[in-house]
Amino acid sequence: MNSVPPDVLDKVRAHDQEHVLAWWDHLEASQRVKLVEQLRGINFEELKALYGLKEQKTSLPEEHRIAALPRPEENPAQRRAHLQRGEEEFRRGRVAFLVVAGGQGSRLGFEHPKGMFPVGPVSGKSLFQIHTEKIVALRRRFGAPLPFLVMTSPATDEETRHYFQEHHYFGLPAEDVIYFCQGTMPALDLKTGKILLESKAELFLGPNGHGGTLTGLADSGLLDDLDRRGIRTVSYFQVDNPLVDLADRVFLGQHVGQKADVSSKVIPKEKPTDKLGNFVLVDGRCSIIEYSDLPEALAIKSDAQGRLLFWAGNPAIHLFDVAFLRKVTQGAARISWHLARKKVPCLDAQGRTVEPAKENALKFERFIFDVLPQAERWTAVATSKKEFEPLKNATGPDSPATVRQALCDQAADWLEHAGLRVPRDPKGGAEGPLEISPLYALDAEELAAKVDRNLRVEKGLYLQ
Repeated sequence: MNSVPPDVLDKVRAHDQEHVLAWWDHLEASQRVKLVEQLRGINFEELKALYGLKEQKTSLPEEHRIAALPRPEENPAQRRAHLQRGEEEFRRGRVAFLVVAGGQGSRLGFEHPKGMFPVGPVSGKSLFQIHTEKIVALRRRFGAPLPFLVMTSPATDEETRHYFQEHHYFGLPAEDVIYFCQGTMPALDLKTGKILLESKAELFLGPNGHGGTLTGLADSGLLDDLDRRGIRTVSYFQVDNPLVDLADRVFLGQHVGQKADVSSKVIPKEKPTDKLGNFVLVDGRCSIIEYSDLPEALAIKSDAQGRLLFWAGNPAIHLFDVAFLRKVTQGAARISWHLARKKVPCLDAQGRTVEPAKENALKFERFIFDVLPQAERWTAVATSKKEFEPLKNATGPDSPATVRQALCDQAADWLEHAGLRVPRDPKGGAEGPLEISPLYALDAEELAAKVDRNLRVEKGLYLQ
């Protein structure tokens, strides 16, 4: 490819973005191909319209429009019905699992996809392996082909695919591990609206947010594939949370039984300052307000029992109806963009990389919780902190140490449920390491049904 393709040249000229081709004559053939591919993937009209909104301020709804989410009521009879219905959905193979795995482990000092990070307290299994083995165990339990959708990003796609292939998909059939890539959006110069360059051969493209998971799923054509497979529900979770209960039949049964568009797990907050997004009602519809945005006057409110009024935290565990996903990823209902001012290293007019001292760029993201108000029917199931221990930091909270301890504590709880004695430290935590493979048991009941009651629980115990 010697000259710029006419369609690309016409596009950049029409939108005053010719600077992206300034070093064309100095690029190798492969670099030119990649740059052309990036430019052809851009909706220039949309970018121009979004830049025109740069002065708009996002504002919270007025406080009188915001109401607390009602607390779910316990009903044993309903719970049994939900459990049976959830089992039937699994048995009929109507569920697909979707893991959001586009991030790298840079904050952990791990320059690979975060899903490859080893967290098994005894086994050293990676996040990817733990999640996949849960699905393998569910397939065996219900005799159904439950596919695994793995959302990657341009930064993690190739290595993630290779990792699964190298480990023989951890026991899943290769055709049931289905990858799709999160979308990207160019960053624009805040002053001029020009597309920023990461190098002479590349645009600066940022991931388009967790809401891009849903649009990426639709744009990849996978919604049609799910229809062909008879899938009705997509179970959505984040790769960094190894405690997520993928086998929760009550959650699934309630979702299907109430014909919900979306269902969400919620965690009761312990303090107003807990760093969890808040499920709330805005004009009677489910929404999420980030913990940093919820007005303090609302955050500290109590109900008649002295409990937090705005109690429902978001662990990012959802069930989506496939027909609803089709609706919110097409046409006028498609998830909207959020604008953010950021500091972005980029090339200047002389081709030198500049580290900005202040915000210089406009970036664009989609948020998954923007689809919630579009749900005509929405349900919630309360869970506990024991189902949420994300891996985010190298040390301190949400670190490898806390995640491994949470996995040990889960194993200890299950073993005690089975009637075994488990050593505990003075704070009540398990004296680990202890670990239970998903291939041995998916929950406390399954463990109790098979474990040797004479087993002596010692450090380093691994049931597999």
